Amino acid sequence: MTDLEGIVEQIIFYNQDNNYTVAKLKPRSGRTVTVVGNLPPLYPGAAVSFKGEWVRHKEYGEQFQVTEWESRIPQTLIGIERFLSSGLIKGVGAVTARKIVAKFGLDSLTVIQNTPERLTEIPGISLKKAMKIAAGLEEHAALQRIMVFLQGVGISPAYALKIYRVYGEEAVKVVSENPYRLADDVFGIGFKIADQIAAKLGVEKDSPYRIRAGIRYLLNEVSSEGHVYAVENEFLEHAARELEVNQLQVAAEIEELILQKEIFRETTPEFSALYLAPFYHSEVGAAEKISALLGAEPKRVEIEPEAVLADFAVQNKIVLAPKQKEAALNSVKYGMMVITGGPGTGKTTIVKAIIALFKQAGMRVLLAAPTGRAAKRLAETTGQEAKTIHRLLGYGSESKNGSRFQYNEREPLETDVLIVDEFSMVDLLLFYNLLKAITPGTRLIMVGDVDQLPSVGPGSVLRDLIGSQRIPTVRLNVIFRQAEASLIVSNAHKINRGEFPMLSTSRDFFFIAKQEPEQIVETITDLVKNRISSYLRCDPLEDIQVLTPMRRTITGVENLNLTLQNALNPPQAGKAELRSGSVVFRVGDKVMQLKNDYQKMVFNGDIGRVREIDAEERVLCVAYPDVDAERIVEYEAEELEQLVLAYAISVHKSQGNEYPVVIMPVTTQHFLMLQRNLLYTAVTRAKQMVVIIGTKKAVAIAVKNNRIEERHSFLQQRIRAALGESG
Repeated sequence: MTDLEGIVEQIIFYNQDNNYTVAKLKPRSGRTVTVVGNLPPLYPGAAVSFKGEWVRHKEYGEQFQVTEWESRIPQTLIGIERFLSSGLIKGVGAVTARKIVAKFGLDSLTVIQNTPERLTEIPGISLKKAMKIAAGLEEHAALQRIMVFLQGVGISPAYALKIYRVYGEEAVKVVSENPYRLADDVFGIGFKIADQIAAKLGVEKDSPYRIRAGIRYLLNEVSSEGHVYAVENEFLEHAARELEVNQLQVAAEIEELILQKEIFRETTPEFSALYLAPFYHSEVGAAEKISALLGAEPKRVEIEPEAVLADFAVQNKIVLAPKQKEAALNSVKYGMMVITGGPGTGKTTIVKAIIALFKQAGMRVLLAAPTGRAAKRLAETTGQEAKTIHRLLGYGSESKNGSRFQYNEREPLETDVLIVDEFSMVDLLLFYNLLKAITPGTRLIMVGDVDQLPSVGPGSVLRDLIGSQRIPTVRLNVIFRQAEASLIVSNAHKINRGEFPMLSTSRDFFFIAKQEPEQIVETITDLVKNRISSYLRCDPLEDIQVLTPMRRTITGVENLNLTLQNALNPPQAGKAELRSGSVVFRVGDKVMQLKNDYQKMVFNGDIGRVREIDAEERVLCVAYPDVDAERIVEYEAEELEQLVLAYAISVHKSQGNEYPVVIMPVTTQHFLMLQRNLLYTAVTRAKQMVVIIGTKKAVAIAVKNNRIEERHSFLQQRIRAALGESG
């Protein structure tokens, strides 16, 4: 191994995803050389020491391949200014760096480290900012120390920074003692990366705690596919193969995890099922709560429901269909019920009628939906306050029993009736937490379209509730005259019945035939930027949503987002930007949250707009729609991996949202994802216009493919057992 020291002259290439860097280095003596490798963020003027080997690239010639590195504190005024303005120290940009060096010269770093309050002598630097700069320098110094250890066990600088953010000075201790904690604690580091680190630390493949960590990881993978449990014999085979150990070793550690109550086993005559503890408790608990709700006598309604419904119909100049009346009367009769139906079947109307009915009876009614957009829409259509389920349950508030939710068994919701819309989006864990906050005697009314895609999270709750045949359910089946005039509505029902949709060149449902993926992308861009926005006089970012079946491919989410961003929100002078990996975020961008962040109260699938970027502080602010007004959420640079562009999103991520216009590419490139319920879900997201671009062959494949994604769950069976097999 060869040593190389010098000053960084130029950064030629830097990939923030993996920290792969190509830079020009001026050694202490000799000519400038090219260095390459997975390096921390460097900057021109940085003094560095490298270890590595000289290699010859067939195209670029001689290069120094770095395997280890160490940076040194700069000793010159120019070096200090470049270091401070490099972006490595939070809160310091070029202007602030220049002011600090002008004031304190070669003592700048010493002042920041030892007497940061002196920075307030510089106009524009508050004590709060001074402390932030000092903390940023200390963090950088600590990170350098930790990175020396972490790079020795194969952790890239990008991951090292994430690890430091979570564990701070404890990072080396945590990684040394149990590297598998990284998979649980650090976003972006899964079991496989933790396993590579463990191998470098000498952890054997058959180490019990490695196998246990692997089992937890693989069961979480099962849940990420929507399943509540794993079939044990299949799981044993899969886990042994993935972990490269034998099945007996996996089986032994499963027993240990069962003893520790981290895993639960459910045995049936056909097979055994393995659950992670939260899913087991949620499934068992949900069935018990359902039994209690249906077994309790709902609070008596001191009015004549039929008379109230008749008055409601007269006041609103409508005629309620028989199934709508049945739904309203069932809401009075039962402690729990489901209302399902496709677009145009009057779900919103009957929700308004049910609210009117219970309000007339002097009862308290709460409304909720899974997402902010869905809650806002529910509030607008009913004229009543509505909240997200998380907000309704008081997530993040202090509860009396240590629960994550303020409202639970010990502190239930104070209401007589709870109506939850878009219920197909509710997964098992959220459902159980909702049930825990409802006392027997309270009515729970769940409204949704069971034919849409199931929830992103584990379980098929709405489908299981209906499939159990124990929950009173009304399926609305009349398409109302106003909705009948819409090709969106009629085609949605055609698709749901397995019939080919009507493809017109007028009204509100359009098909544009394009064969080549590149042509499809061009057409989508033109439609969004020019044709539809001009025709409907709408905002292309707010009112038009591109939905696509896949992430990759030319017509997938990633490529469409880059293309549409460049068309709708290109770079320009004065427009702030912030880079995260391969993505550049700009003020005005449409973005989506990728994971549940309970501190910020933003959730997987939430869509907002970038309102502000502070490039010097490396902070980005996103405005999310809320029931009453926009809610501003702040992200620091290291949190930007939670965001993606959302000019185009997957159909799965569109659940619970409605858009004036939906554009969808449908091609045989998407063959594996061409399913009836996926096409149906996409079409039902649109209110004014649907445009499908692609081939009729691909549309026909999707319509004919009624393969429903079966999810492993015993919720139906548990409900039947709790309520009696005969109902």
